[in-house]
Parts: sequence; C-alpha cells; structure tokens
Amino acid sequence: MTDTSRATARQLQSLLLSYPDEALTGRLPLVRRGIGTLPASWRPSLESFADHVAATPPLDLAAGYVTAFDHHKRLSPYLTYFTQGDTRNRGMALLRLKNTYRGAGLVLDGGELPDHLSVVLEFAATCPVAGERVLGEFRPAIELLRAGLADAGSPWASVLDSITETLPALNSRERRRVARLAAAGPPLESVGLAPFAPPGHTCDGEARP
Repeated sequence: MTDTSRATARQLQSLLLSYPDEALTGRLPLVRRGIGTLPASWRPSLESFADHVAATPPLDLAAGYVTAFDHHKRLSPYLTYFTQGDTRNRGMALLRLKNTYRGAGLVLDGGELPDHLSVVLEFAATCPVAGERVLGEFRPAIELLRAGLADAGSPWASVLDSITETLPALNSRERRRVARLAAAGPPLESVGLAPFAPPGHTCDGEARP
C-alpha cells in the first residue's frame, strides 16, 4: 500500500460516486487502467462497479443513481445529513468543511455541497492527510450509507465497499455510534448554538494559524 495507491483509489471512488453522465462512460477505459494499478485486494469492488457501468446504458445508469440516492434520505450522499439532519447545526458543519478545504488551498466551484461524499473523496485524493482525517470523522455516516445501499441491492454499494475496505476498521466506539445513528435516525432541529469556523488545514496536515 502506498500513498499514491490510496490517492488513486480516492480519485476513482470520487469519480464513480459522481452523477453518472455520459462522460463517465468515455472515461471508463481510464478508470479500468487506474483500478489495475491498485493493490489486488482493493480491486474487486471497483471492478464490479466498472462492469456495471459498462453494461448499463447511460440513461439507465443516471436513473439508477437518482433512485439510489435522491429518493431516500437514509441513502443520502451528503454525509452531514446522517449526523446533523436538516438542522442549523448542519449549516455549521458545512461551513467547517468549506473552511477546511479553503485552508488547504482548494475552493469549490459551487457545483456540489462540500459534504457530498464524492467531494470529500476528491479532497482526500488531493490532500491525503487532511482528507483522510475528514473521511475518518464521517466514518459512521459512510458505514450507514454503505449498509443502506447494500440492503437496497444498489450497485453503488460496491463503491462504498471499496471505501470502507480502504479505511481503518470500525473501532468499538464507532460501532456504538453507528448503532445509535441507525436506531435514532438524523437529529431533529435544534437551536442555541452559534456558528464557528475552525482553522483550515494545509495538505500536509498542519493547521494554519
């Protein structure tokens, strides 16, 4: 396992979790070459999804994406939804992510929210230390999304399998948090907390003053 392999895996995972327009089909040969550079144990999940993309007409692939992610909030690709729900605290969490990206010298183009899993993965591919830390913070949400997609029989579950396979195993505290979130669901609205912006991070993981 190398830093380059992990960055490649994150970039591939990000691409495959983005909305599947026709450009994805055109990039499929490049995706397959990228998968071929990964450690052997990391390849099967991504290869399975690449096979699905190759065998599915673009319009059907796009419809499948909408069915998997847009119709069920419990399968939301927006990670803060699992931990913050539709509350004011979610806005604070989004601001925190934006500041993390900005501190690393990255600015979103406005096309997607900063907590979309594909955006977080792209950040991890670009700034591995800070990006892996963000993925670790959202580990319970990622596990809930993976389990939900698997239960729904979604082909996108293979991409989530790839992510969890390349993250540290859940520890006992994280497992308890996953169980609590699964049982209670996203929190309801709460008030009384003022927004804050923590310091950003550089790509080498050092906080900026």
